[in-house]
Amino acid sequence: MKLKKILAAVMFLAVIYELSARPKNVIFMIGDGMGFSHVKATSLYQHGEEGKLFFESFPHRGTVTTHPAGSDITDSAAASTAMATGKKAKNGTISMEIPGSGRELKTLLEVYKESGAYTGIITTTYINHATPAGFAAHSVSRKNYKEIARDYLEQTRPNVMLGGNKKSFWGSTFDFGRARVLGYHIVDNRESMISLRTEETAYLAGVFGKGHFPYEKDGLGDLPHLSQMTRAGLMVLDNNPGGFFVMIEGGRIDHAAHKNDIERMILETLEFEKSVKIAYEWVQKYPDTLLLVTADHETGGLEVLSSSGKGKFPAVRWSSYRHTAARVPVYAIGKDAERFSGEMDNTDFFRKILD
Repeated sequence: MKLKKILAAVMFLAVIYELSARPKNVIFMIGDGMGFSHVKATSLYQHGEEGKLFFESFPHRGTVTTHPAGSDITDSAAASTAMATGKKAKNGTISMEIPGSGRELKTLLEVYKESGAYTGIITTTYINHATPAGFAAHSVSRKNYKEIARDYLEQTRPNVMLGGNKKSFWGSTFDFGRARVLGYHIVDNRESMISLRTEETAYLAGVFGKGHFPYEKDGLGDLPHLSQMTRAGLMVLDNNPGGFFVMIEGGRIDHAAHKNDIERMILETLEFEKSVKIAYEWVQKYPDTLLLVTADHETGGLEVLSSSGKGKFPAVRWSSYRHTAARVPVYAIGKDAERFSGEMDNTDFFRKILD
């Protein structure tokens, strides 16, 4: 009997050590499609110099390869799966072992949820789009929007879900009634989100508009900016003394790059940078927080030709309307940030965060 008690105590201490060894809080920020040249172009516009965006000042930085299983060029689903689970997957796959057994792959969000942490997904795309889905759902196809939304509510249940609402010939893919039954406080515009009593909220669902968010250049109307969603989400997540994990995506950087629209791309990246600044407040508040800024892939084959001066859009050249195989940046600060220096693959995020 004494031996059993000793073994139980050792196992308990091992679990406590494992939980304390990893960052208590993780803020995983993804600029969808944001390659090195996207960052450079945005800095030239905002500051007249390269290397001046806020996250470029982080003490640790590296480069990330992004290829999926069986191909050179990834889509957002396979890239998100790789970052969230540490496993390569076929394009279009949402956190499933494909190729392979077809089993569900446990995500970073799920690992933190099981440890007692609060979790969240925040995006300027559909809430059930590929990148957030890779962290909080499982599906053989990124196009299974209803299945992904159902996973959110019935399986992973993130404490915070903030993003756009996918409505098209699939119909409404987010069950507001079911969300309320499960205890979610629902907000659907900027004012209702900003006025929320976050200290009294454990589950928050903000599903805004009828699709992706408008571009910053075109005005958001009564919808919140990514930076405002970031602050509201983090204020809910930090209610939990057990820590939190959140994925925050600047999703429309990618969409502008697909259109080779340098103006909209830069303004989306600036809003993403503003969101990073807000996230950094939590690094200052909680030293056991890891803040990561990266991209799922590069979009557009962007090349910066020359600066046009501060406040003017630089001269650029695009080589594609699609994703490319170019490496993307990672910037890290906070607990264990040094692990993200140098060259790495997108599957390394999972191990580097949890080991």
